[in-house]
Amino acid sequence: MTARPALPAHRLLLGGIALMSTAALMTGCAGPATTAAPVDPATQVAEAAALAVPPEQDDPDAVAGGTLRLSSSQDPACLDGHQVSSAALQLLGRLYYDNLVSLDATGTPTPWLAESWDISEDGRQYTFHLKDGVTFSDGAKLDAAAVVANFDHMADPATKSPLAAAYIDPIESTEIVDDLTLKVNLEYAYSPFLYVLAQGWLGLDSPKQIAEDPDGICLAPVGTGPFVVEEYTPGEGLTLTKREDYAWSADYLNHEGAAYLDRIEISFVAEPAVRFSSLTSGEFDATDNIAPQNAAAVKADPAITYNNISRIGNPQRITLNTARPPFDDLKVRQALALGIDTEGIAAAVGFGEYEPRHAFLSPTTQYYDAAAEEDWTYDPEAAAELLDEAGWDETDAEGYRVKDGTRLTAEFPVTETAAPGSLNDLIQSELKKLGVELKLIQLPTAEATERRRNGQYDIGTGVWHTNTPDALYVVYASGEITSKQRIGQNTARIADPTLDETLLKARQTTDPAELEELYTSAQEQLAELVPAIPLYDFYTPWAVRENVHGVLADSSHGVPLFTLAWLGQ
Repeated sequence: MTARPALPAHRLLLGGIALMSTAALMTGCAGPATTAAPVDPATQVAEAAALAVPPEQDDPDAVAGGTLRLSSSQDPACLDGHQVSSAALQLLGRLYYDNLVSLDATGTPTPWLAESWDISEDGRQYTFHLKDGVTFSDGAKLDAAAVVANFDHMADPATKSPLAAAYIDPIESTEIVDDLTLKVNLEYAYSPFLYVLAQGWLGLDSPKQIAEDPDGICLAPVGTGPFVVEEYTPGEGLTLTKREDYAWSADYLNHEGAAYLDRIEISFVAEPAVRFSSLTSGEFDATDNIAPQNAAAVKADPAITYNNISRIGNPQRITLNTARPPFDDLKVRQALALGIDTEGIAAAVGFGEYEPRHAFLSPTTQYYDAAAEEDWTYDPEAAAELLDEAGWDETDAEGYRVKDGTRLTAEFPVTETAAPGSLNDLIQSELKKLGVELKLIQLPTAEATERRRNGQYDIGTGVWHTNTPDALYVVYASGEITSKQRIGQNTARIADPTLDETLLKARQTTDPAELEELYTSAQEQLAELVPAIPLYDFYTPWAVRENVHGVLADSSHGVPLFTLAWLGQ
């Protein structure tokens, strides 16, 4: 048995998807507000699932060969999923990595490198049975020892894992039964376990590379995936080539053998307008992160297919620091929830592409509670009454509320390097209508990060994407508040014992009925506590040209999956 010490937390305030950073999400100034017809949550779920459904068998018209040219908005700066929290690994990781587990189009855990697994009655022991004959592209064999090496690599303090280590933290020990059988013992019944193992950041590195060249994984990771990293130039691009002997794609894909594409050439293009124009001109075959202001033009182009998928996890939100004034006062938080026009914000920044969200989970997340949407109503008059009740019943010459001679002010630290954010400006404008002064404080990145970690802020914005409703634990459990010992994701710094108990119980059960009850309760509690104000769904918008066939939406992340992709005329 290999016992593992408790994992030190090397979590960043950027976890997978940027947290507390609106400027990076918004591009350009908001134009005229365009309000789209409301989309039924069930429709969003069905549409997302439909894009992830593979053919029942390989497409008989599929043609092998060719080079796919892709423009991508983000360079992860390191290609090792264990060492980064970059959103880019959701797409890139599927090219050169495989995972123990996959999620099918319905979001159900299904076999991948583990052909099956057994779960003990108490939910604390998982026995994985690995596929035979799988190899890494350097010739190393996939066996139980290789999986243990990967868990240890994620947990190793030297890896400084900001994400993968946190997700496997409940692992207490591992036991190699035989070459193809591994037992994993957990500290408690961890209901998200199979789901997190399916995420792009938890793909498996070669045990040989981990042992002999751990520093080289960032630039040239060796996985078991359908493509091999040929060349990576940070800040510029990435080239991958097909692995001819690949024969173990996720079971739900119904695919035998290697990928169809010979090569994938990825260029990192940060500017949305450039990605848009180069896609429409045919310079690239596909692109990710289509800006909402370009969506209408892309959808109108008959040569392009556009997809915009609501991500699993938390919606885009305004985070309120509940640990210090003025947002330690529940009535003030409730006033903002009622007094901010979230529908107007969604329309302004989303150009009709963003669905307003009033719940703490996106509708594509398991156990999302549609009834939670009813707890939020735009009512500026009721908001004003709450602020009066909280003692902010006078105004100064500039129209801001005051109490005991002090103006009602909130600070929002943003980085100097970020582009101007229309969302920031809209939030500032909405708060001014309520008589709240929002100070946007531009700081060097290091200083802004330090202030966030120390709790020296009042407002932030952000999302948290993960493929399980455990996103609520990650963002709102009191143990996730940043401290001297760890960097956590509870930037609202909410510490409520009842909520903690609910979220921990949800982690410790695998019974669907109990999980639904617990997550419904958690969403209700969050609506009462108001640690944040949900704004709109967070999306994965991407597009491919008509010559690209067989692209699916990845079932965990919504990003394009190119395992079955092929090029036609």
